[in-house]
Amino acid sequence: MAITAAMIKELREVSGVGMQDCKNALTEADGNMEKAVEILREKGLATATKKAGRIASEGLVYTYVDESNKNGVIVEVNSETDFVAKNEEFQKFVHNVAVQAAASKATGMDELMAETWKQDAGMTVKDALVQKISVIGENLSIRRFDRYTVENGAIISYIHGGGRVAVLLELESSVANDALSECGKNLCMQIAAMNPRFVSKDNVPADFIEKEKEILTQQAKNDEKNKNKPDNILEKMVLGRLEKELKEFCLLSQEYVKDSEMNVAKYVETVGKEIGSEIVVKRFVRYETGEGIEKKEENFAEEVSKAMGKQ
Repeated sequence: MAITAAMIKELREVSGVGMQDCKNALTEADGNMEKAVEILREKGLATATKKAGRIASEGLVYTYVDESNKNGVIVEVNSETDFVAKNEEFQKFVHNVAVQAAASKATGMDELMAETWKQDAGMTVKDALVQKISVIGENLSIRRFDRYTVENGAIISYIHGGGRVAVLLELESSVANDALSECGKNLCMQIAAMNPRFVSKDNVPADFIEKEKEILTQQAKNDEKNKNKPDNILEKMVLGRLEKELKEFCLLSQEYVKDSEMNVAKYVETVGKEIGSEIVVKRFVRYETGEGIEKKEENFAEEVSKAMGKQ
């Protein structure tokens, strides 16, 4: 039986599954709509798609660095509940996603999702995700990843709070030993705790600085204590506040949390002298589970009432 666009559209509306999967199911079912729905359900696709409307804002951030310490990746995989995030099967899946991303050449999520799944050559990463949704029973999402590679130096990672915060760091150095790794781990812990946005002042975009100056200037003008102060005095105040802000925003300018007598730049310099090589902090990325995702909050009593059909 010929499969028409109208049939595919109807099945998509009934199941919520993607066009290609609907076409494949209809072809397999020889155009029988009910049979096609059964096929999608058997494959877990229809069930997974229904769950896709639910917000996945829990989950894990995770890092994987290979044995050479030259290649590493950081990923975020989301679930709907913290309970599932603690599930061993979910955690194994997150590990496999990280291994996949570490070996991948993908530069974005679409490319990664379309790749052949390393754990099963018969499916893509997207297929593996859909299958896992069906098994676990919650909406899951592979949200993002970053991959670092270094020739001289090391890739260091750190996971805090059982997967609530993770950091991936690239250090450049002609010496790669345990002391460099320890330095990297300390820096990752600093990044996890203090959440800097840039490596140093040299990395701060000019438009970011201008925007901060505008905000600080307006704050100063709105302060009643400053209403009689001339513009040149206000400008000096603003520049002073900006300088203080940049110290907090930039990793190397921050006070080193393990020794308040020095900043991070001084700590890195000290370790460099000890190992006999300059250490350059090239870049870092910090993930926090669910950051930026709007979480759906419902009153628990209302949720129970809905489940009981009282609303």
